[in-house]
Amino acid sequence: MNYRVPQPVPQVILDDVRGAQKMLSGVSRVTAMEGSRHLSALTGSPVHLKCENLQRTGSFKLRGAYVRIAGLRPEQRAAGVVAASAGNHAQGVALASSLLGVRSTVFMPVGAPLPKVAATQEYGADVRLHGQVVDETFLAAQEYADRTGAVFIHPFDHRDIIAGQGTVGLEILEQCPEVRTILVGIGGGGLAAGVAVAVKALRPDVRVIGVQAAGAAAYPPSLKAGHPISIDEPVTMADGIKVGRPGDVPFKIIAELVDDVRTVSEDALSSALLLCLERAKLVVEPAGCSTVAALLSEPELYGGGPVVAVLSGGNVDPLLLQRILRHGMAAAGRYLSLRLRVADRPGALAGLLAVLSVVDANVLDVSHVRTDPRLGLTEVEVELHLETKGPEHCAEVARSLHGAGYKVMS
Repeated sequence: MNYRVPQPVPQVILDDVRGAQKMLSGVSRVTAMEGSRHLSALTGSPVHLKCENLQRTGSFKLRGAYVRIAGLRPEQRAAGVVAASAGNHAQGVALASSLLGVRSTVFMPVGAPLPKVAATQEYGADVRLHGQVVDETFLAAQEYADRTGAVFIHPFDHRDIIAGQGTVGLEILEQCPEVRTILVGIGGGGLAAGVAVAVKALRPDVRVIGVQAAGAAAYPPSLKAGHPISIDEPVTMADGIKVGRPGDVPFKIIAELVDDVRTVSEDALSSALLLCLERAKLVVEPAGCSTVAALLSEPELYGGGPVVAVLSGGNVDPLLLQRILRHGMAAAGRYLSLRLRVADRPGALAGLLAVLSVVDANVLDVSHVRTDPRLGLTEVEVELHLETKGPEHCAEVARSLHGAGYKVMS
């Protein structure tokens, strides 16, 4: 992908972030900081959640988009702006443009979730669906900029974007001055770079740790190589951080200022989303809870002082949320699928369910197969989906079935 970054890579400093904070006064919200007793007990340190999922448009993206568009010259504003995004950046650009009276065109992939497309339109953008993947959408937006003179608003690779996102870091220091570690999700790197600029200038003793999805982790190999490199076909449920190449501008900052970059699995992401929903009563998208996934995966790394985990966004498609919650329950040992064979006689299924009732396993779904050629003449196959109370309860269910003479096949 051609990011068109000018050379040399521009610098972002604390004064840029402070200027962005003044610009955003009355525009973006100072989002809440919520404590988490569960995560605090897990890590042995106080854990606070910085709730950018409650920001206007549902993510931190409004901050950078507004600062970038507000900094355009009058003739640039008159030409309008264009962006490419699968969701959060699209909504941030759309609202920022509307607030500033600038015409916006946003290219989104054909398969973008309908709620995100509708929200972007409602914020005032002219939405155009193009391409099956974001790379194709980016190319279409850049071609549109060349053809019309509209200013292309990059989601992370511009100093104004980074300065705007850095205001999250200033708020963290104001809300939790005793903080020792800040966790920030990383896609292209705009948020992590901005937070690092603000925090390290004022509190160099604070650790800033980036978090990437393991299937879309371009930063670890790039940092090792000393320059941004691309990874082929990033794969993760966390669309907000599904970026195949670091931005040149944020990469330089992250390489200099961020203390470490950790990766998290898909299981950890789904478990983190479930935890945020159940324990914190917060709807957070997979990318937004990558920081919580890091705490769940390696809690021993975050002792020694208060931790702030940035929840970067809450824009999750309801259908995807449903699938992720089931995946999260399975990862947490609270959703169990079993397949077993029972005798083909009246009452056999009732007997099986009675065993499950004794151990208090909640049956969500039952599939009863009698015609599979692999089955014996006098047997049927039963597939069960159960809601359980955790790994120990799953083991208890398995022991009870075995004790009752059932052979579990999967």
